[in-house]
Amino acid sequence: MPATSAAIQRLLDGRPTRSTGALTTLQLAAEAGVKRWVLTHKHVDLKEEFVRRKSEANGIPPAFQHLHARAVDAEAAAQALREDNDRLRERVAVYAQVIHELRTELDRRTDNSTQRSPLRSLPASIP
Repeated sequence: MPATSAAIQRLLDGRPTRSTGALTTLQLAAEAGVKRWVLTHKHVDLKEEFVRRKSEANGIPPAFQHLHARAVDAEAAAQALREDNDRLRERVAVYAQVIHELRTELDRRTDNSTQRSPLRSLPASIP
């Protein structure tokens, strides 16, 4: 059945004309212009060829494999950025706590006017 063979090739090349382009038996039938049962009951050999070729392509049409690889790389980069962001947030929280503790200690020392503190107070605002 040459129409089905051509439909298999179009789907695997990522250039469907009658279907969504999904690599399923239902979409193969739509692409070939036949009923699904024709593939699953009458032309089982063509359906099996399609399934075999689809598995060789890991379920992704060759025309889209480069995009899939880019998407995988982008997701890995995004995950690395999320992890880096989490580390930076933790570091900022630690710095904020240290600043708070230093400011509290400085305020405590400046409030204690009976003792002369070797620390100088920080300016209230930067010119």
